[in-house]
Amino acid sequence: MGSRNFRFSALVVLAWTCAPFCALAEDPSPVLGRWDLTIRGLDFPAFGWLEVQQSGERTLVGRFVGWWGSARPIERINFQNNALHFSIPPQWEKGNDDLRVDGVLQDGEFSGTMVDPAGTRLTWSGKRAPVLQRAEPPAWHTPIVLFDGRDISQWRTQPNNHWQVVAGVLTNLKAGGNLVTRESFSDFRLHVEFKYPKAGNSGIYLRGRYELQIEDSPPGRVRTEGLGAVYGFLSPNSDAGKGPGQWQTCDLELVGRLVTVRLNAMAIINKQEIPGITGGAMSSDELAPGPIMLQGDHGLIEFRNVVLTPTK
Repeated sequence: MGSRNFRFSALVVLAWTCAPFCALAEDPSPVLGRWDLTIRGLDFPAFGWLEVQQSGERTLVGRFVGWWGSARPIERINFQNNALHFSIPPQWEKGNDDLRVDGVLQDGEFSGTMVDPAGTRLTWSGKRAPVLQRAEPPAWHTPIVLFDGRDISQWRTQPNNHWQVVAGVLTNLKAGGNLVTRESFSDFRLHVEFKYPKAGNSGIYLRGRYELQIEDSPPGRVRTEGLGAVYGFLSPNSDAGKGPGQWQTCDLELVGRLVTVRLNAMAIINKQEIPGITGGAMSSDELAPGPIMLQGDHGLIEFRNVVLTPTK
């Protein structure tokens, strides 16, 4: 009996000792980090973003951005034999089930399937996101006037267009297509003035991938989905908004992933890193230059004095 008790105790000690180290039987390092996703199977171009982190010695967790919405937490990610799986509750998708994601990592890239909350089966692929660190400080070129109060010749419209120039103001009259610059940019400074109505909602997509949120936010409240935020990622440090029906001024700088935002002459974000693309992005190729996109799918929004200064 004594020897059997000894063997049992030894096994318990071995299991307890090994548990934190054996739970991740596979080296997680190939999957850790950030991934830019392309999603296929919807009736529009769709992109996403995934971040995988190690929590302690036994668990993988992360964040996910889908074709709409903000970055949402992933409580647990399973990764074994180069196969990844996780599920998360619905956010803005249609349907009530969890969003289920499965993928296989091969030669440094992901491919897999998703089942959205409505039961639609999608496919996806993923590439590791670039760091986007700049070796030298930026040197600025001549400013480009993107809207001078006369026409939208430097912009292209999307289907269901309701953008017009009204009394020198670039105006989206009702919910419809977005407005996109014909030219693409890498690093830049952007000056823009905007006005939204009560309960208004819009956004400025930097490189067509990172949304600077415009909305009628509750006074005195800052959040990652509110006015001046990089949607779902970066919250402003203070409420600098004037409220609906007022012209407001925004000056921002984007260099690599580092963004600085001044709203109504107040610094609300200072050289913070944008982790990845936001919902509604036009692409997930973060290495490529991209356009400025003004969001028009929520309703009335007005812009004026849109000037961009690119780097040389």
